[in-house]
Amino acid sequence: MANSKIQTPAYPSAAKLADSDCYPQYTASLKCLEQFSSEKSKCQEHFDVYKECKKKEREARLERNRSRSLFS
Repeated sequence: MANSKIQTPAYPSAAKLADSDCYPQYTASLKCLEQFSSEKSKCQEHFDVYKECKKKEREARLERNRSRSLFS
């Protein structure tokens, strides 16, 4: 039997995240956590930037959905 490796994300939601406009902010947060795992407070700025990006992304998605009509 051939050993084929299919790469799947460790977390299913990670695949969706890679398509997000906020992915750079997400990865910056993770890199900071890797560097300062014992001092997470040093990464607060990264967390805030990512949170703000996700908020704007969500607002844009809601606006797009609002502008669509079910009957058009």
